[in-house]
Formats: sequence, C-alpha cells, structure tokens
Amino acid sequence: MRCLSDRLFVTLTLIAVAGTTGLSPHASVAQEASAPPAVPKPSVIPKPETLEIDTNKTFPITSAVSIVVPRGNADLARIGGELSTLLAPALDGRLAVTPGGTDGPQTIALRLDSANDTLGEEGYEVRIAADRASVTARTAAGVFYGVQTLRQLLPSAIEYRALRPRSVALPTGRIVDRPRFAWRGAMLDVARHFFGVDDVKHYIDLITLYKINHLHLHLSDDQGWRVEITSWPNLTAHGGKTAVGGGPGGFYTQADYREIVRYAGERFVTIVPEIDVPTHINAALASYPELNCDGKAPDLYTGIEVGFSSLCVDKEVTYKFLTDVFRELAGMTPGPYLHVGGDEVKKLTPDQYRRFIERVLGIVVAQGKKPIGWDEIAQATRPAGTVVQHWRPEFKHGTEDMTLILSPAHKVYLDMKYDRSTPIGLEWAARIEVRDAYDWDPVTLSGVSESAIVGVEAPIWSETLQTMDDVEYMAFPRLAAVAEIAWSPAPARQWDDFRTRVAAHGPRWSALGVNFYRSAQVEWER
Repeated sequence: MRCLSDRLFVTLTLIAVAGTTGLSPHASVAQEASAPPAVPKPSVIPKPETLEIDTNKTFPITSAVSIVVPRGNADLARIGGELSTLLAPALDGRLAVTPGGTDGPQTIALRLDSANDTLGEEGYEVRIAADRASVTARTAAGVFYGVQTLRQLLPSAIEYRALRPRSVALPTGRIVDRPRFAWRGAMLDVARHFFGVDDVKHYIDLITLYKINHLHLHLSDDQGWRVEITSWPNLTAHGGKTAVGGGPGGFYTQADYREIVRYAGERFVTIVPEIDVPTHINAALASYPELNCDGKAPDLYTGIEVGFSSLCVDKEVTYKFLTDVFRELAGMTPGPYLHVGGDEVKKLTPDQYRRFIERVLGIVVAQGKKPIGWDEIAQATRPAGTVVQHWRPEFKHGTEDMTLILSPAHKVYLDMKYDRSTPIGLEWAARIEVRDAYDWDPVTLSGVSESAIVGVEAPIWSETLQTMDDVEYMAFPRLAAVAEIAWSPAPARQWDDFRTRVAAHGPRWSALGVNFYRSAQVEWER
C-alpha cells in the first residue's frame, strides 16, 4: 500500500504562505520592501540552549550583504556557498562569499574559534545585529549547525525555489547552543525496498536541517542485498534483484556508495553501514549455496517475516565471507563504525549465537572499525568500544559496562503507524503519534546514567514504504521530535512548547515539497 504525496495541498499551502506574507506565488523578481521587513516568531528545532531574539528589530538581507569566511577553509567556503544558494531566489542572485574578508557592516561572518571550550565540538554561537550577523564555532560542523539555525530564522518561503519573498530579514539577538548527545541518528532501511542514491541524498538534506549527524543504512536483509561486494559479486547480481512484494530491487555500486559517503561527509553526517547477521540474510543465502548448512540455495524472498534465515555458523566459509564483506565495506567507509545487526535470531542456540557474534565482532575490529549491534549482542562478550543499539522496550541483558544508542521501538520506530487510520506502516511495536515520539527522556526510559548513552537514533523500516513520499510521511514531524530529544537539554523540552514550534515548520516542509503527516495533535500554520 502506498501513501501518495498530496501535491495539490502543497500547492495550495504555498499560495497560502504567499498570501500571509504579502507574496505573489507567480512573482518572477524580488520586490522592494516599502517598510522594514517583519519576521516571524522563532520556531527553531531542536530548541537551542540559549535563545534571545527580538523580532521587532531585524537585519535585512539584501544583495549588498556578503558572506565572509576564513581564507583557505574549504569547509566554511562550502557552507557559505550553500547559504548563498539558499538566499539566491529571494535576491535574484547569489550573495558573494568572500574568503578573508572583514567582518564589518552588511556581512554574515562564518568564524572558527578553536579556543572556545564552552561550545564543545558541535556547538555554536549566533549573533545578529541590525547590520550584520555571525556564526562562531570551534569546528566547521558547529558552523554548519549554526547556519541551519539561521535558515530556520528565515521565512519558510525561502525554501521554495520559485517563490520570491518581497524581503528577507533575520531577527536580531543571540543564540548559544550545543548538543546533549554526540550521536543524533536516523536509520533508513534500503533492503526491504530500495532507495537510490538521489533518494538517500534527499533524506540527508532533510535530516541535516534538524542537526542529525549519523545516517545508518540497513544494507542487507532477507529481501535484498544492496551494496556491491566485488569478491562476492552474486550478492547484488542475484540477491539484489527483488524487494518486498516482488518489486525490481536494486543496489549501490561501490562508486554509488562512495558518492553517498562523500555527500554525507560534506554535511557532517557519518554513514553507518549495516550488514545484518546471522539472520535477516536470505538474500545472501540465495546468492551463494555454500553459505547454507545443506549447501542448497533457497529462493529469493519477498515477504516480511523475520527470523527464518541463518548463516551456517559452523562453516569456515561463513567467516571468510564475512571477513571479505566487512573488509570491502570498511575500505569504503571513512566513519569509525560498522553495524553487524545481530537481532531476531530464532534458529541458533544461545551458545551458537554468542560464539558467532564474538567472532564477527572480532572481524570488525580487525578491519580497524568499532562494531555496533542491536541489543541482542549484549549477551556476548564484546570488544572495548562496541556500541549496543537498544531497540526493545525492556533491557533483557542488563546495561552494565555498555555504551548505548537508544532506539526504543515503541517511541522512535518511524515506520510504526501514527494511529489506526494511517494508510501505511506497521504497528507491532506501537502506534506512535507525535507526542509519543517526543514526550520521553533517554535517561528516564533506560534507567542508565547519561554518560553511558552515546545518543538517540530513529530507524525507519521499509516493509510498507515504497517511495520517498512514503518515507517523508512517516518521518515528519516525528523525526524533528526525536532530533530535539537528542540535541536539546532535557529541562528545556516541553510538549506544549514543541507542538507550537513544530506547527511553524509545516509551511517550511510544504515549501520543500515534503509529504508530511498533519497530526491532529498540532495546530498547523497555513
């Protein structure tokens, strides 16, 4: 079943946005403002640690403004270029990006201050006066996140490439911000249904607006193998041919995968690849008979059951296979992590499972990477640095001496239905409305110390999701809620405040063409 994007609604919403801001949806050139431009009340997500904004005083952005970046810093030059591109339709031209320029009047300055210990590795400070603005951070990643905050302070219509506001301005004030958790993640299942390179790039563009910095790609499952492994070519030649329901499937060549990694890296997103073993592996078993205990390859699988497949854990060829797969994947992945899955195993004894997982974790470490696995791996002895991604409502194996990513299925599995009427999605874990996704705390839910939690990640599984329209519908607005849990200080988060701020993002998503869910829990702006 598919959820089709309501493009007529998007169009009407854009016209409404234009009407409420004095814009013409058919305007072809920027119009001069006869009065100082008004700006909306700030609706920044995730909520900043400190936000002091005066919407009655503004810094108008005109073609006379330039973006100043440090000389010789390619990252900040690229960020400045992206900001210029964002503003270009409103100004009928791009703002100049000036390396080594003076931070004077009519500038937006992007600065690095490596000596500022208060901001941490990803924090930033934004200052906006009546004639200039600046974003300061210790690192380029911090500057990037500060620019995402600037973007959210701009009118939502700025996102629509053909709609030109009469004027663009930033409210004056100061914002100081830094993340609560280092790992702020989203997961995209490309195995049950395949999403191409452009789809993944699009998802990266959406998640980075909300300061998410890890994208976990579920690259293999019973229904399809989605990344080229040159030493085992039939994984994609045969195992990548289909999808849930018998669709056409697909896979990433190694060049495709490297392009995703490159694109993500420029946006400060770490790609975390997952090869799920020892189960969720029918696509590989169908591709190579020797991976099966009986030496016979099963048929390709297009259903959605789990736990029926398993590698033959007592064969040495299994470990040669996994060494080759993780070696090639590690060579294409600059990030520090490889995900081994390890969940929903039904065909192995506990002892077989432990011995298998311990050997696989060792294979990952031998490739110079840190292993991650779903919470079932907690029953095995794990190398130092292993991260446990907890997905079940209860902790079945204790939490002592663990480093945890929290992905509680009943809170942040974004493929779960919102309510009974949701046309796509599953509901085995829960029905998750927007408030359910927002109104929880990682420390309270887990019962562990905050220092043991590396972060929060929202998976989206694709058994019922065939298109990016479907992904968007299930992800938004819930992914924005999870992003705020991962970034913002716990005392600052309140549901009534969030539901007001997220309502202001409806026109922004409409301008971006995002097929978001219009929850009855939110009074959406039109």
